[in-house]
Amino acid sequence: MSLSSAAPAPVDPRQEWEAWCAGRLRALTSPTGNPALVETRWLPAGEHADAEAARAGQPATVAVTTLSRTDLVTGEPEHGLRFWDADAPAIRHFEGVDTFPYDPAWVLEAAYTPVPGARRIAFEHIRDNGGSRDLVVPGDITLTVDGRAYTLSAFDDDGTLLLVFGDPTNGDTTYGAGRFLFVERTADEGRVVLDFNRAFVPPCGFSDQYNCPMPPRQNRFHLAVEAGEKRPVFRDGFLAQH
Repeated sequence: MSLSSAAPAPVDPRQEWEAWCAGRLRALTSPTGNPALVETRWLPAGEHADAEAARAGQPATVAVTTLSRTDLVTGEPEHGLRFWDADAPAIRHFEGVDTFPYDPAWVLEAAYTPVPGARRIAFEHIRDNGGSRDLVVPGDITLTVDGRAYTLSAFDDDGTLLLVFGDPTNGDTTYGAGRFLFVERTADEGRVVLDFNRAFVPPCGFSDQYNCPMPPRQNRFHLAVEAGEKRPVFRDGFLAQH
């Protein structure tokens, strides 16, 4: 007698989204979640970061990590330290993130055209006083939204396409500097999925110690994207320092 396995249950996109929201909350409230970042310290030129030495003498709730970037003036590598406090005021007062209800209409397919050799596009960053940093954009994302054609630039974030976008909700119902969205690749190299229900508040919306890229002109939508995260919510009138 042969046994046949039952067909897998169909995936419920709304339940997947709810699981994503729960995972997002766990990440934000972890000891190195976005609200826990209390200091980013850039070192003088030529100095290298030593997280273990910087951790010495800190409270037990503090973790230290290293990071690097390119100096805007010299073009040389710049090294720094990040200090995370699991008992930071923002963590203690953090309640969650206000979010739009799930809307399947905001799950959009788009064409993706890789650029041979990729290209570098200037992204203004929130803490660079108008300066910009060139980020690698591996290809063009093209789609039509509400009758208007867009060619979007998503940069390479450790192998994943990250879209930084703006829309008329910014500063009203959503975070003022725009939102982020990871772009989902498909089995077809020429197609990607933009699920705006998973649009999220960038790290700089939780701590002023981040230097987030801003949406370039081509990534600004003309209509309100009423999907995804809106703003962080803090208890007892606490205001995040950003």
